[in-house]
Amino acid sequence: MSITDAGQPVNPAQVSPERVAQDIEAAGARLRQARETIGRVVFGQGKVIDETLITLLSGGHLLLIGVPGLAKTRLVETIGRVMGLDSRRIQCTPDLMPSDIVGSEILEEDESGRRGFRCVRGPVFAQMLMADEIKRASPRTQSALLQAMQEHKVSIAGQTYDLPAPFHVLATQNPLEQEGTYPLPEAQLDRFLMQVDVNYPDREAERTMLIATTGTGEFMPQPVFNGADLQHFQHLVRVLPVGERIVDAILSLVRGGRPEESPVADVTRYVTWGPGPRASQALMLACRARALLDGRLSPSIDDVAALAEPILKHRMAVGFAARAEGITTASIIHRLVSGLG
Repeated sequence: MSITDAGQPVNPAQVSPERVAQDIEAAGARLRQARETIGRVVFGQGKVIDETLITLLSGGHLLLIGVPGLAKTRLVETIGRVMGLDSRRIQCTPDLMPSDIVGSEILEEDESGRRGFRCVRGPVFAQMLMADEIKRASPRTQSALLQAMQEHKVSIAGQTYDLPAPFHVLATQNPLEQEGTYPLPEAQLDRFLMQVDVNYPDREAERTMLIATTGTGEFMPQPVFNGADLQHFQHLVRVLPVGERIVDAILSLVRGGRPEESPVADVTRYVTWGPGPRASQALMLACRARALLDGRLSPSIDDVAALAEPILKHRMAVGFAARAEGITTASIIHRLVSGLG
């Protein structure tokens, strides 16, 4: 699956467009197989599955928000299995400490009586880390993930350790229970490439789920590819060509969400702070990843419109006047998308 010559990596500049197109088509076929396999375990959440796969193909982290019982945890576990990734899970609680995530050094004594420190690595040393109910962790513990999410490194007792590649954090959050929780700060929210809302499945999907999950047998997904394949797909995302029209649409959309320079009256009136350059980068990568997931050779305006909300809504905020009038971040984003033409 990798672009190689006699087993050795090839400089992307030396690869023909025809070879890249073949790789994109082959990757699209395998990704569709992965999507179908996940859909046999997680019912009625096709859009959520797609956006999760897009996030991973973009090399980013994902925040899943939904009420209990909507298969958020099951989705993450299934994706880890289907992608053949080394996955770990941490259950966030108020008493969870940073060392419970990144690890610590312990003092040991060998048989000869000599003492020394040994690094005990935490669950963050995995290709995919699930942070369940992330809002229940204290701010100090939440900040322990910042370096890992941005730099793919952690510091333990003054020493820096590289994390495995690929490395992704998939966090879940319950929007209902607020007591005993600590909202994520804007700096950490910005580290998540997407914020995906998990809604209730439709009637037919819930009917299929009832029949499939309450019998004696249950479908067990098998790996479709592995971490090395995922890294190759992530490379393909970055070599997909992007037209100037798409680049201009991304810039117009993101910059239009900033109240200081937006031509949209609702933005200047209601938005208190808008998306930064990281939003532009995330949208560019995600549009390419969505094209790859569909087996297309380049992204379109439709990709920009479809991904605008999950990428921008956690990177913007509206003021009290907007909330008093029933105006939300999502409605502001829809207004900006409608101006793309």
